[in-house]
Amino acid sequence: MVRDVEGTKRKIVEAATAEFVAHGPDGTTIERIARRAGVNKERVYNYYGGKPELFAVVLREQFATTAGAVPLDATDADALGEFAGQLYDYSRERPEFVRLLMWEALSYSDEVPDEAQRRSTYQSRSAVIEEGQAAGRVTSALAPEVLHFIVLAIAAYWTVLPQVARMVTGTTAEDPEDTARRRASVVAAARRLADPA
Repeated sequence: MVRDVEGTKRKIVEAATAEFVAHGPDGTTIERIARRAGVNKERVYNYYGGKPELFAVVLREQFATTAGAVPLDATDADALGEFAGQLYDYSRERPEFVRLLMWEALSYSDEVPDEAQRRSTYQSRSAVIEEGQAAGRVTSALAPEVLHFIVLAIAAYWTVLPQVARMVTGTTAEDPEDTARRRASVVAAARRLADPA
């Protein structure tokens, strides 16, 4: 009998993603991941080692998917605004990554999985903003990495704390008109922050 190793690994990662999104690394068990994937626990341990290693695999995959889906090539204020809008859309449509980052923050007090690689990606994105600053198309009032971080926060915070967004604004993400207004506000705020004038 030929085993579909890659298919089994995919099932495990998909099951682990769902469990980690719902319960975080501390609240998830290998037993639940295995049951959801339809495999025995030993298979999970054989392929991934344990829960910390599997959480790192899930984060690595989600980070790569998000970075590829929402590239930062913004060297002017309008493009940085549109980047924020695209990130808002992505976070709203696929909240898994934001939730995993929240669980990561709660579970790690120091270095996180793949930190050096992820830091390198963030630094290369900040360097794009710095290019826009050097050309005078993006404000230099904020360091590029600070502007980058603030734009990430503006775009994703609606997904991070939807209950606070509802209480503060009186709007919900379920209403298409509210969603469109939220997106427009995110884009406008990012553009204004980045505007060199």
